[in-house]
Amino acid sequence: MVKMNGETLMTDAAGFVVMSGAYLQLLKKKSRRRSRRRWWMVSLNQSRERYSGIHMMADLLKEPSGRFENRMSFEDFEELLQKIEPVISKKDTRWRKAIPGKERLALTLRFLASGDSFKSLHYLFKISAQLISSIVPEVCSALIKVLSNVIQIPSNESEWKNIAKQFENIWNFPHCIGSMDGKHITIQAPINSGSEFYNYKQYFSVVLMALVDADYNFIFADCGCQGRLSDGAVFRNTELFKNIENNGLHCPSDEPLPGRNIPIPDLFVDDDAFGLCKQIMKPYPGLHEKGSKERTFNYRLSRARRVVENVFGIMASTFRVLRKPMLLQPEKVSLIVMTCVLLHNFLRKSRSSRSNYSPPGTFDSEEDGNITPGAWRQNQDNMSSLLPLRNIPRKPSMEARTIRNELAEYFMSNGRVSWQDIYC
Repeated sequence: MVKMNGETLMTDAAGFVVMSGAYLQLLKKKSRRRSRRRWWMVSLNQSRERYSGIHMMADLLKEPSGRFENRMSFEDFEELLQKIEPVISKKDTRWRKAIPGKERLALTLRFLASGDSFKSLHYLFKISAQLISSIVPEVCSALIKVLSNVIQIPSNESEWKNIAKQFENIWNFPHCIGSMDGKHITIQAPINSGSEFYNYKQYFSVVLMALVDADYNFIFADCGCQGRLSDGAVFRNTELFKNIENNGLHCPSDEPLPGRNIPIPDLFVDDDAFGLCKQIMKPYPGLHEKGSKERTFNYRLSRARRVVENVFGIMASTFRVLRKPMLLQPEKVSLIVMTCVLLHNFLRKSRSSRSNYSPPGTFDSEEDGNITPGAWRQNQDNMSSLLPLRNIPRKPSMEARTIRNELAEYFMSNGRVSWQDIYC
């Protein structure tokens, strides 16, 4: 029997502990290596080239109707792709193929048209939600750049007079050069923003301010102003207001209404989003007696301002991303909203897409004062975005009240229409 003294036992025990520790460290390193291992592409996305949404749309194009399910004709889709493809396309690498420009555009249009989450689009297009979150703003920026000329504010008196003539012929409101309104676009709370975007209805938003002509086209739009600002502050922050203040719009000179003596300016009509001033007409407040000049004025003004209401309605009906809160930062939200605005004008002016985008019956129609609601009004349930601005009552100037009274008197005399007494 081998006898071991205490010193030998301690030495052997220490050696065993050291070896055990080294072995455990080796196991831990191997485990770490295994946990860090990642697939280059998840299995769902590996089938993108065979089963993605772009191939579904290719199948739709083969249908006899020729209908293209992206809120526009295939011809217009190809036109947009041709303009922005050099900007949005990426180069292939040794490791994988880049997502083609066509698929990037189709994905973005699908997002605007459906309002689907990036996660839902991931399953449809087999592109990661993280990558989609960078593709959408990039494509929107490119579309804004190539479509910037589809919204043009008139630059001379002749162009303003043409708009005023349209409003008078169609909506019986003289000297009107645009229907104006503003809406809150609901967003998630921006990072480190405090109450900057927190509005009076206790949610976060940016503001879309718009001016449209009598044919339902935008002639001015601005998006991005903080939701906490009042209606007046929103308007004062726009380029439109600055041009008005600096006489930079080149509007026609003030002229009296037919059969009247007081010169009045060309002006914008609004409901309650902005205050009454020389350039903006809004209704008389309160209730008024049937047949009174105040009630008649309010009725005539409401007909003219229905134009901008219809434009917001068809946009929300077509670009459903506008119907609910956007879980994005304000800068990206502004890009998305302005892309929708520009696409609205692009499709309205397109020969091949206009009939699909806004077929007969889309907008409110009227015959002898009898208004038939547009088809877009059937799709306004559960709207949690595009909400009205807050109106803060303020005392208008004497000049603004004089202009409103002059228009009201005109509607009761030389400017009367035969059917107005039925409705006011």
